[in-house]
Amino acid sequence: MAKILVVDDDPAMRRATSRTLEAAGHVVAVHANGRGAVRDIEKEPPDLLITDIFMPEMEGLETIRTARARQPTLPIIAMSGFDFEERDYLGIAEKFGAVASLRKPFRPAELIELVTRLLGSRPSSASHRSKSS
Repeated sequence: MAKILVVDDDPAMRRATSRTLEAAGHVVAVHANGRGAVRDIEKEPPDLLITDIFMPEMEGLETIRTARARQPTLPIIAMSGFDFEERDYLGIAEKFGAVASLRKPFRPAELIELVTRLLGSRPSSASHRSKSS
């Protein structure tokens, strides 16, 4: 079991992502923007961060850059449903420090497979943390 922080301004996407991860046995905390996520990362780092790219207040690229500066080994997944014809925002997110990316909409199995691969044998301290939202 890992503690996973999900950041997305779309309430439906936050719910769907957190339900999928919780069904797989993970503890999930959610935020609507990067500000709250960064506060959580500073107080009690998660085992994995999943963040949308386009959000109000503190968008995903800044969230990734800030999270990477505070927790250099934190695995980060960037996700976006933005039209990628002009720019590859998920590729840019990886340059900012994301280790993987997902294009929305994605299948629950696709999310679980990626999370499992990234967490691998990484030690988890989620069993000692409480769930927040």
